Formats: sequence, structure tokens, C-alpha cells
Amino acid sequence: MSASRAGSATDGKSWLTDRARIASSSVLEPVARLLDRFGFTPNAVTLLGSGLHVAVAWLLADGRAFTAGLALAFVASFDAVDGTLARLTGRASDFGSFLDSTLDRVSEVILFAGLFLYFGSGASAWQEAAILGGLSGSMMVSYTRARSEGLGLGTSVGVFDRLVRMVVIVIALLTDQVFAGIAIVAVGSWVTAGLRVLDVARRATSGTV
Repeated sequence: MSASRAGSATDGKSWLTDRARIASSSVLEPVARLLDRFGFTPNAVTLLGSGLHVAVAWLLADGRAFTAGLALAFVASFDAVDGTLARLTGRASDFGSFLDSTLDRVSEVILFAGLFLYFGSGASAWQEAAILGGLSGSMMVSYTRARSEGLGLGTSVGVFDRLVRMVVIVIALLTDQVFAGIAIVAVGSWVTAGLRVLDVARRATSGTV
């Protein structure tokens, strides 16, 4: 879900995601125009994308990792379509950006809940730690950028933004390497959050904005 609809950078997206969106614009724009013809608004697409994460979580709870991976790959496409639709139709708004960023976080909570249910009551301590680390790290990546923007010291360093996290999890599900994927997300997210803290500290102490 793209907060670019209102020019916001507070959702934890990095330059890597921005480049990916530019590269995929030839695909996203026709899809967005089609949705517009069917009467979808950007906020409706945002809500739909978040709701579809429930289906992914259900598949995970049912132990169907490969199918969940395919479903997540499809659902993740909504991450960019709503912003593209907003731009093309001139419906970008501050509330749309806020709703988008908020539901991104809700969607990740739903996804990690599904991953927790995938391992079930027999989950090892390492698996539980990876899920907790992945979810909390994901939240921190977004929070550090949002808070830094609020202070006028916006930072987007690091690569483990939402797009990268979703790609890693999709690959992990499709290759039946779920624990490894979550562990990579956990470590990568916390490293990214840490880099952002250091970047803001450097800017604040040097007076660089």
C-alpha cells in the first residue's frame, strides 16, 4: 500500500521500493485504470489488500505454506496499486496516506499471526523468537522513519522495508524454508531500524537535515 499518494514517507519505504515501483509502473498503471473502471477507490483497494491478508493467515494456519506464498505474492501487489490509482485519479489525500500506512502495520500483524499458527503449539523457542523478532523489527523499521519525519530528520537508510520483507517471506513460503525466511526478516529489520537510529543521531548532532 503506497503512501506516495499524499507524498508521505512515513511508512518505512526505502529508495529500493521507490525504484521497484518506478520499474513496475507499466504493469501497475493498467491494473489501476481497470480498478477505476470498476468503481474502486484508492481507499477501497487499501482496505481490500489488508483484508486479503486474513486469507493468507488462514492458509498458513491450515499448514499450506506454498499456497500461502502464492496468495501473499498476489496480495502484496495491492501494496502499490492503491497509490498508483490515487495518483492517476487525482484522489491522493492525507487521510489516504494515513490509512494506507496504518493498515500496512495491521496487515503485517495478521501475517505474523498466521506464521505463528503455522508452527502451532509445537513451535520451538527459536521459531517463536524469530516470529517475535520479525514482527517487532518490522514495526520498528516503520516507526523509526515515521518518528524521524515528525522531527524533520527523515531517514530511509537500510533495505528491509515492507517490500523486501514481503519478498523474503514469499520466497521462504514457496521454498518451504519458513523459519529461515522469518529469521532473515527479523535480523534484517532490526539492523535496518538500528541504522535509522544511527542516521538520525548523526543528523541531529551535526545539524544536518
